[in-house]
Amino acid sequence: MTAASVDHVTVSRIIRSRRSIRHYRPDPVPAALLAELVDLALEAPSSFNLQARSVVTVTSEEGLRALTAATGGQPHPQEAPVMLVFVAESAAWREDRGDVWDTATHRGAWSERFAAASPDDTRLFYEDLAGRGLEREYAVKDAMIAASFLMIAAAAAGLATSPMNGWDEGEVKKAIGIDGRDDLHIALLMPLGHPAESRLHPGRRDRALTCFRETYGR
Repeated sequence: MTAASVDHVTVSRIIRSRRSIRHYRPDPVPAALLAELVDLALEAPSSFNLQARSVVTVTSEEGLRALTAATGGQPHPQEAPVMLVFVAESAAWREDRGDVWDTATHRGAWSERFAAASPDDTRLFYEDLAGRGLEREYAVKDAMIAASFLMIAAAAAGLATSPMNGWDEGEVKKAIGIDGRDDLHIALLMPLGHPAESRLHPGRRDRALTCFRETYGR
């Protein structure tokens, strides 16, 4: 079996076996592993490579209490040793992202011509989005892709996660120190830790109902 085949089998197994976990053991997540998982999340692609998303790691008692309140007392932030908050940055395109262009050029990923044109191309694209009220939507998409990367990476490391619903965005913003920032949005809350429960696969709908060729519904 080739290395590529082994990788495919491993990734397939991890994706198919990952479950959303609500209850966690208090065992801490090693700092080096946590840092690596966040780094892997930030390897996710983003629109124009703006990387308009950030991850806030919350491990303090005060921070976890605040997120518990923001989620209406759900068990995840009460039990998990780590809560991750994925922040979408809808105004990133208005900021100086010269480090992005410079890094891509220095690494040989982009030509100097492409990098030089990127600021204007990005501005024109996002000005159109802003005119249609879609800045937030695009930033949230990028943050959610990063969150998906982290869920898979965590499962591969033997840890559990769960993409959470049922939280108050304003209260989450207060908890992580961005209260009043209209340019920042909470895309997702995610507990991270060692599972204190196991969950069976609930199944997925028949592919004939959700997978189509060429046109939707056929």
